[in-house]
Amino acid sequence: MKRGDVPLGETVTILGKGRKERIVPVLPLLRDAIDAYAKEIPFNGAPGTALFLSRRGKPMSPREAQGLMQRLRGALGLAESATPHALRHSFATHILSGGGDLRSVQELLGHASLSTTQTYTAIETSQLMKTYENAHPRGRNPRGG
Repeated sequence: MKRGDVPLGETVTILGKGRKERIVPVLPLLRDAIDAYAKEIPFNGAPGTALFLSRRGKPMSPREAQGLMQRLRGALGLAESATPHALRHSFATHILSGGGDLRSVQELLGHASLSTTQTYTAIETSQLMKTYENAHPRGRNPRGG
């Protein structure tokens, strides 16, 4: 993200692997936090410069972001499994368990292949059975009634 992206709107366009663009929704809480962060950046920069910076004022690398997450999870008492990748996985799982469809999650994650999304987002068997029972004509409770 660039400084010129702030203030954020309801969505942000992300440029991912293979220079593929995708649109991702931004929660109001996150918009507010990024606005506050942008006001506190101690380094000068033009609208086209990186928004997230290292302590030296350079664009933050993925490794620096992982290190920051590692330090924060220790300070917050979170498990070692709390990683940027785990947050991505949780995001996808929450969307699916909340009724989202696999194709939408595929688009949000920027996966080229649906099979990648399927292996990435495990749905609990109980959720699958509940969906089957409520939606399939041969289920125990068709049409949710």
